[in-house]
Amino acid sequence: MGSIKETFFISHGSPTLCVEESLPAHGFLKNFKEIVFPHRPKSILVISAHWDTSEPSLNSIHGRNDTIHDFYGFSSSMYKLKYPAPGAPELATKVKELLAASDFNCVHEDKKRGLDHGAWVPLMLMYPEADIPVCQLSVQAKEDGIYHYNLGRALAPLKNEGVLIIGSGSATHNLRALKKSSDNLVAPWALQFDTWLKESLLSGRYEDVMQFEEKAPHAKTAHPWPEHLYPLHVAMGAAGGGEKSKAQLIHQSWSLSSLSYASYKFTSTY
Repeated sequence: MGSIKETFFISHGSPTLCVEESLPAHGFLKNFKEIVFPHRPKSILVISAHWDTSEPSLNSIHGRNDTIHDFYGFSSSMYKLKYPAPGAPELATKVKELLAASDFNCVHEDKKRGLDHGAWVPLMLMYPEADIPVCQLSVQAKEDGIYHYNLGRALAPLKNEGVLIIGSGSATHNLRALKKSSDNLVAPWALQFDTWLKESLLSGRYEDVMQFEEKAPHAKTAHPWPEHLYPLHVAMGAAGGGEKSKAQLIHQSWSLSSLSYASYKFTSTY
């Protein structure tokens, strides 16, 4: 396809999202290419919260991507799941060039690393055929939201080449606060943070979102570590940001009392 105007932030939740058919987020992602984005991208760039490096890193695989089972304590069937999408070494080279041109130095290419579950879990539902080339980009937890927003701005030209940019993280991510609840009530702190995030994005207050740790209610509780929200900042920046893009909530559901599956589309308006 030609130019793409949209970028996405997907809350991928638990690794079991790909097999838990009862979860609303499972159905949302299964219907993604029919309802949300009915186009076939040339390739996909995934910014995953589960690859944290000191400097930007890309997987540059020739052939098929390996499936990394970077989790523990799940049923044995989870470790048999595979998502052998083709690698996208040409895309990795292009990303490296764009980041270098925007003064993101020391960009590394990893020619052996496959896809972690932040990438393959949502993609297994979104594009189950595993026939679209995929490249993965890391986050830098030592940096801040502004840094990751600017990282996304540098990647914006990829959309003109038919590249679908997906940030994969979680709108809320406090694993110690997860709990099963028979009444399906959402923890107040999680709801307040999630609502603040939604209202900030939909009203275009991107500057506040970039400084969420200072601006948002219960920010440290919702994200004890920031890496699961940084993919949102990248997607936000890659769409153009500010007055050049518009955010839309495309899915909202909860599990385990405080795990938000809120997902967003950012559409370029220029």
